[in-house]
Amino acid sequence: MKRIRFTDPAGAVRIGTYADGTVSCRGAEYDVESVEVLPPSAPSKIVCVGLNYEDHLVERDRARPERPRLFVKTPNAVAGHGDTVRLPPHKRRIEFEGELAVVIGEQCRAVPAADALDVVAGFTCCNDISNRDDQLPEQNNVRAKCFDGALPIGPVLAPAADVPPDATLRTAVDGEVRQETTLDRMLFSIPEIIEAITAFMTLEPGDVVTTGTPAGVGDLADGARVTVEIEGIGTLAHAVERPA
Repeated sequence: MKRIRFTDPAGAVRIGTYADGTVSCRGAEYDVESVEVLPPSAPSKIVCVGLNYEDHLVERDRARPERPRLFVKTPNAVAGHGDTVRLPPHKRRIEFEGELAVVIGEQCRAVPAADALDVVAGFTCCNDISNRDDQLPEQNNVRAKCFDGALPIGPVLAPAADVPPDATLRTAVDGEVRQETTLDRMLFSIPEIIEAITAFMTLEPGDVVTTGTPAGVGDLADGARVTVEIEGIGTLAHAVERPA
């Protein structure tokens, strides 16, 4: 059963279930278009994996990493389904990166790969928006990855069992498919990633782990509409605005 976090017509933040365009919560039902869909969680941190698909390594001209390549995003980066993300001004190259995101369900540390899915609340879609102007020359990702709205995520939280290991991930910009892959093409699996992160860091309930993007990343023009669709989850949709 898919879970959805939303603001109901009275303005209260709720967590309900979602099916076939209907949100159900505490005996009430709403058409999904009548509520504000919120990010599936409010994470204390977002831990991200870079360079986790072979074809993306090729397009970035990078060598295969020996272990999951990690960086973080900060909570201010989180945006929701249906939001319009205002991109940083005066930047030439800001790119989309459609990805699978994992939401953590319990506090955890030193989790072996064999037990990793036990600490997962569910899966969702995300777009790791990246400011390449600052990412390439700097030795950290603060300006590149942590600007406001740099991680649209949602729309729902699907149980891991609902998402096939070879589920299709597809990113489109203004209706044109720009990225398409299957999740089984990750270089490092979700259990391997969780094991690597929790070897040195405690993850809290609601924290988000992103799993890398495939080839096809590209620039975002003013007014662009991005969709990230993952089989078994649904479609995250958002727009972007580039200041003049």
